[in-house]
Amino acid sequence: MPLVRDFKELRTYRLAFDAAMRIFEISKNWPKDERYSLTDQIRRSSRSVCSNIGEAWRKRLYVANFVSRLSDANAEAAETQVWLDFALKCNYIDSTLHSELYKHYEQISGGLIKMIAEPDAWCGPAAVREEGAEYNVSLTGDPDLSDETGT
Repeated sequence: MPLVRDFKELRTYRLAFDAAMRIFEISKNWPKDERYSLTDQIRRSSRSVCSNIGEAWRKRLYVANFVSRLSDANAEAAETQVWLDFALKCNYIDSTLHSELYKHYEQISGGLIKMIAEPDAWCGPAAVREEGAEYNVSLTGDPDLSDETGT
Protein backbone atom coordinates (compact mmCIF):
# COMPACT_ATOMS: atom_id res chain seq x y z
CA MET A 1 0.00 0.00 0.00
CA PRO A 2 1.58 3.33 -1.00
CA LEU A 3 2.02 5.96 1.66
CA VAL A 4 -0.92 8.34 1.69
CA ARG A 5 0.10 11.71 3.07
CA ASP A 6 -3.27 13.45 2.99
CA PHE A 7 -6.90 12.33 2.97
CA LYS A 8 -7.40 14.10 -0.36
CA GLU A 9 -5.16 11.44 -1.92
CA LEU A 10 -7.58 8.67 -0.91
CA ARG A 11 -9.50 7.23 -3.86
CA THR A 12 -12.63 7.06 -1.71
CA TYR A 13 -12.36 10.75 -0.83
CA ARG A 14 -11.84 11.75 -4.47
CA LEU A 15 -14.89 9.73 -5.55
CA ALA A 16 -16.98 11.30 -2.79
CA PHE A 17 -15.83 14.82 -3.61
CA ASP A 18 -16.52 14.41 -7.32
CA ALA A 19 -19.96 12.94 -6.63
CA ALA A 20 -20.82 15.78 -4.22
CA MET A 21 -19.82 18.37 -6.80
CA ARG A 22 -21.86 16.60 -9.46
CA ILE A 23 -24.89 16.59 -7.17
CA PHE A 24 -24.37 20.28 -6.48
CA GLU A 25 -24.34 21.07 -10.20
CA ILE A 26 -27.42 19.03 -11.11
CA SER A 27 -29.40 20.24 -8.10
CA LYS A 28 -29.04 23.86 -9.27
CA ASN A 29 -31.83 23.13 -11.74
CA TRP A 30 -34.26 21.64 -9.26
CA PRO A 31 -37.45 23.52 -8.33
CA LYS A 32 -37.08 26.41 -5.92
CA ASP A 33 -39.66 24.91 -3.58
CA GLU A 34 -37.20 22.05 -2.95
CA ARG A 35 -34.50 24.47 -1.84
CA TYR A 36 -34.88 23.84 1.89
CA SER A 37 -35.79 20.18 1.64
CA LEU A 38 -34.46 17.79 -0.99
CA THR A 39 -31.86 20.14 -2.48
CA ASP A 40 -30.43 21.19 0.88
CA GLN A 41 -30.49 17.65 2.30
CA ILE A 42 -28.75 15.94 -0.61
CA ARG A 43 -26.09 18.63 -0.82
CA ARG A 44 -25.47 18.43 2.92
CA SER A 45 -25.28 14.63 3.08
CA SER A 46 -23.05 14.32 0.00
CA ARG A 47 -20.64 16.92 1.38
CA SER A 48 -20.73 15.32 4.79
CA VAL A 49 -19.28 12.12 3.35
CA CYS A 50 -16.19 14.12 2.41
CA SER A 51 -15.91 16.03 5.67
CA ASN A 52 -16.22 12.85 7.73
CA ILE A 53 -13.45 11.20 5.73
CA GLY A 54 -11.28 14.25 6.42
CA GLU A 55 -12.08 14.13 10.13
CA ALA A 56 -11.40 10.38 10.26
CA TRP A 57 -8.02 10.91 8.66
CA ARG A 58 -7.00 13.47 11.25
CA LYS A 59 -8.22 11.22 14.08
CA ARG A 60 -6.44 8.09 12.88
CA LEU A 61 -4.06 8.04 15.83
CA TYR A 62 -6.94 6.33 17.67
CA VAL A 63 -8.67 3.41 15.96
CA ALA A 64 -12.07 3.95 17.61
CA ASN A 65 -12.23 7.60 16.48
CA PHE A 66 -11.12 6.69 12.97
CA VAL A 67 -13.69 3.92 12.61
CA SER A 68 -16.45 6.07 14.11
CA ARG A 69 -15.92 8.89 11.60
CA LEU A 70 -15.72 6.47 8.68
CA SER A 71 -18.95 4.88 9.90
CA ASP A 72 -20.53 8.34 9.93
CA ALA A 73 -19.27 8.90 6.37
CA ASN A 74 -20.82 5.60 5.31
CA ALA A 75 -24.15 6.57 6.91
CA GLU A 76 -24.08 9.89 5.03
CA ALA A 77 -23.39 8.00 1.79
CA ALA A 78 -26.48 5.86 2.44
CA GLU A 79 -28.52 8.99 3.18
CA THR A 80 -27.38 10.49 -0.11
CA GLN A 81 -28.60 7.36 -1.89
CA VAL A 82 -32.02 7.83 -0.29
CA TRP A 83 -32.16 11.43 -1.52
CA LEU A 84 -31.16 10.22 -4.99
CA ASP A 85 -34.15 7.87 -4.87
CA PHE A 86 -36.41 10.82 -4.04
CA ALA A 87 -34.89 12.89 -6.84
CA LEU A 88 -35.64 10.07 -9.27
CA LYS A 89 -39.23 9.61 -8.06
CA CYS A 90 -39.82 13.37 -8.27
CA ASN A 91 -38.48 13.33 -11.85
CA TYR A 92 -35.61 15.71 -11.06
CA ILE A 93 -33.10 13.21 -12.45
CA ASP A 94 -33.49 10.42 -14.98
CA SER A 95 -32.84 6.75 -14.28
CA THR A 96 -29.47 6.80 -16.05
CA LEU A 97 -28.10 9.58 -13.87
CA HIS A 98 -29.66 8.02 -10.78
CA SER A 99 -28.00 4.69 -11.52
CA GLU A 100 -24.63 6.33 -12.20
CA LEU A 101 -24.62 8.36 -8.97
CA TYR A 102 -26.05 5.49 -6.93
CA LYS A 103 -23.22 3.24 -8.13
CA HIS A 104 -20.67 5.93 -7.22
CA TYR A 105 -22.00 5.86 -3.67
CA GLU A 106 -21.82 2.05 -3.66
CA GLN A 107 -18.12 2.35 -4.56
CA ILE A 108 -17.61 4.99 -1.89
CA SER A 109 -19.33 2.80 0.68
CA GLY A 110 -17.19 -0.16 -0.35
CA GLY A 111 -14.03 1.87 0.13
CA LEU A 112 -15.18 3.06 3.53
CA ILE A 113 -16.10 -0.46 4.63
CA LYS A 114 -12.68 -1.72 3.58
CA MET A 115 -10.97 0.98 5.63
CA ILE A 116 -13.24 0.24 8.60
CA ALA A 117 -12.47 -3.49 8.33
CA GLU A 118 -8.70 -2.89 8.23
CA PRO A 119 -8.12 0.06 10.56
CA ASP A 120 -4.65 -1.08 11.63
CA ALA A 121 -3.42 -0.45 8.10
CA TRP A 122 -4.41 3.20 8.52
CA CYS A 123 -4.21 3.92 12.24
CA GLY A 124 -1.85 4.13 15.16
CA PRO A 125 1.61 5.59 15.56
CA ALA A 126 3.07 3.48 12.72
CA ALA A 127 0.52 4.86 10.27
CA VAL A 128 0.80 8.43 11.49
CA ARG A 129 4.33 9.28 10.51
CA GLU A 130 5.91 12.66 10.30
CA GLU A 131 8.61 13.23 7.77
CA GLY A 132 11.92 14.14 9.35
CA ALA A 133 11.73 17.75 10.43
CA GLU A 134 14.82 19.89 10.61
CA TYR A 135 15.17 22.04 13.66
CA ASN A 136 17.85 24.69 13.43
CA VAL A 137 18.41 25.75 16.98
CA SER A 138 21.45 27.81 17.72
CA LEU A 139 22.74 27.30 21.22
CA THR A 140 25.54 29.83 20.84
CA GLY A 141 25.58 32.43 23.53
CA ASP A 142 23.44 30.50 26.01
CA PRO A 143 25.88 28.79 28.39
CA ASP A 144 23.09 27.04 30.33
CA LEU A 145 22.07 25.09 27.22
CA SER A 146 25.49 24.43 25.68
CA ASP A 147 25.46 20.74 26.60
CA GLU A 148 23.63 18.26 28.80
CA THR A 149 25.86 18.88 31.82
CA GLY A 150 25.34 22.61 31.78
CA THR A 151 29.03 23.38 31.28
